[in-house]
Amino acid sequence: MKHALILITLLALSSVGLAQVSDSIPLQELREVVVEAPKVIRKADMDVYHPSRSAVDNSKNGMQLLRNLMIPSLTVNDVMGSVTASGQSVELRINGRKASVEEVKTLLPESVRRIEWIDNPGLRYNGANYVLNFIVRNPDLGGSLMTGIDQALTDRWGDYRLDAKLNFGRSQWQLGANYKLTADIDTYRDYYERFTYPDGTSLTRSEKPIGGSMDYNFGNARMAYSYIRPDTTVLYASLNFRRNFNMRDRFEGVLSLSNGEEDVVLTDIKGNRGTTPNLSLYLEQHFSRKQTLVVDFSSSFFAGYTYSDYIERVRGVTQPFTDIHTHIRDRNQAYGIETNYIKNWDASRLTAGFSYTANRNRSTYRNLDGRVYHQRQDRAYFFAEYFHRINKVTLTGGIGAQYTDFLFRETRQGNHSWNMRPQFTLTYRPSSSSQFRLNFTSWQSAPSLAETNIAPQQIDGFQWQVGNPDLKTSSSYMLTLRYNFTLPRVNGTFGVRAFTSPDAITPYLYWSDDRLVTSYENSRGLHNLSFWLSPQIDIIPGWLMASGTLQYRAEKMEGTGYRHYNHDWSGDVTGRLTHWGFTMSLTYMRAQRELWGEKISWGEDISIVNLTYNMKAWEFGLGFIMPFGKYDRGAISLNRFNTNELHMRPDARMPVIQVSYNLQWGRQKRGAHKLINADANVQQSSAAGR
Repeated sequence: MKHALILITLLALSSVGLAQVSDSIPLQELREVVVEAPKVIRKADMDVYHPSRSAVDNSKNGMQLLRNLMIPSLTVNDVMGSVTASGQSVELRINGRKASVEEVKTLLPESVRRIEWIDNPGLRYNGANYVLNFIVRNPDLGGSLMTGIDQALTDRWGDYRLDAKLNFGRSQWQLGANYKLTADIDTYRDYYERFTYPDGTSLTRSEKPIGGSMDYNFGNARMAYSYIRPDTTVLYASLNFRRNFNMRDRFEGVLSLSNGEEDVVLTDIKGNRGTTPNLSLYLEQHFSRKQTLVVDFSSSFFAGYTYSDYIERVRGVTQPFTDIHTHIRDRNQAYGIETNYIKNWDASRLTAGFSYTANRNRSTYRNLDGRVYHQRQDRAYFFAEYFHRINKVTLTGGIGAQYTDFLFRETRQGNHSWNMRPQFTLTYRPSSSSQFRLNFTSWQSAPSLAETNIAPQQIDGFQWQVGNPDLKTSSSYMLTLRYNFTLPRVNGTFGVRAFTSPDAITPYLYWSDDRLVTSYENSRGLHNLSFWLSPQIDIIPGWLMASGTLQYRAEKMEGTGYRHYNHDWSGDVTGRLTHWGFTMSLTYMRAQRELWGEKISWGEDISIVNLTYNMKAWEFGLGFIMPFGKYDRGAISLNRFNTNELHMRPDARMPVIQVSYNLQWGRQKRGAHKLINADANVQQSSAAGR
């Protein structure tokens, strides 16, 4: 086979983006010898997967295609709409621009040329854990109409989507919408807590659930336009509109107290509603001598509210003795602009960039007599990165600098700081079946709106929460060594990672008179070490495949008055059987238990079985969520003043039917891609709760 051509840049920013541009705008690519396996090509900065005919034929959208590829270490939950890797979030992109799960579901499998899996994102990705980039075909005439429905048979749960694309010469118009329904799903929680007072006495409260429900209803509408003139210009514009109709968790339980007092009946509700429009504008211009200038602008606005209600009463008495209501109305704005300059040579590349993000938040506290708080946050980021290849070795190095400034208008309290962000990657390929990659990366995390907000919020009868405006931007550093291997029927990764965040922003608790207050601090840091193995196995080529991840994690966390340790095994496994148009898949995942501050928390422990059948433009499926095991999501607090354990257990056992239909005409057009993405994620208040 011919050796493939690849773009590798010192800036991960340009390495992925330029590889994407080559699909629509011819560029002079950097040459590198790569190992081509039946399913994966190992490059210096990413793994490239080319969808097989079987994977395409048995998929009706991008999420299903991703699921059928079974990339090692990647967990794709098509039914629940999530993509994770080793328990961490994955940043999704389509031709280089950031995308949501809903947008990935609008991709036609036939249009996907390849999928780039980046497990060591560079400086351009601004601290992302992992990046998954879909590269789709060049533009042409034609269009498509895609519809899909996932509907539970026993509950008010469903996912409904519609997307249309029309192509006119160099232009493409896209219209789409989706709605996610999760209404009145039965749920309950097991909760235990022990409060220790300053004098050493303690009180234990055990919650027995007597009811509860979960609502998670939201919708998206989007319109996008793209114009592509090969070799010269790319223009992309989109307008998105998201509406959270009802996002609410409601729990009811009976508290048994260790001091002999009567049992307490409690009602605990937390939720939010709101609307978020978003505008994105993107321009990419190519010049002579292998130079590219890219500019991206994004803005968003949030109008809505968050609330919590906490009520305690003695059984048989209607009048509550604890009645707390928090209601925060937000009108928040965010603006972001980013620009990159890219210069290529035969065996090297230089990329330099600048970005600026501004957040303006206005919060009205109805429970505090309508008091209004204004917060301002500004972030500026500069970076440069250089790539060079020497035979079997690829070197990438760069440095970024971030300036953060935030301020409360009412009190004139705030903080500002400069932070450096070095990064380095060394890739060595000793043979055609193995590759070593050593990567050092760093990033910064600015305090959030909730962590710095000085408005006091009452949680229950004696617990309160208040932010800390003196917080400083924290830094994180990570060193990762990966060994990628490719064998005739097995490929995968073995890795070890060391991570430290010496001044991580975490909660801390203290007593103030008879109140237990939760605030935030720059702690003495988190340090962890993890090992993982992620193989993909062709058990029966073309028919039966399996993939999964097994991970061990050891970590230590230190802060004001505490030092905690955590050791944990986690992982997931997926099996897929394909034959005669049928696809049977089985997934089980045990989420990793992560230590942060004085809390160990975990995501979903979940299992899913799914059977689909493809018939021309139609796909029919039947799935079952939680066919075995017990759904669990929760946290354990190790604080000496408040030790507690929480398990969230919704009634997740449900059969789900799936129907998809794809109508295509003409030749499909690839949507405009983006080399960079300005950050304009609008922030939102958070009502305090247990």
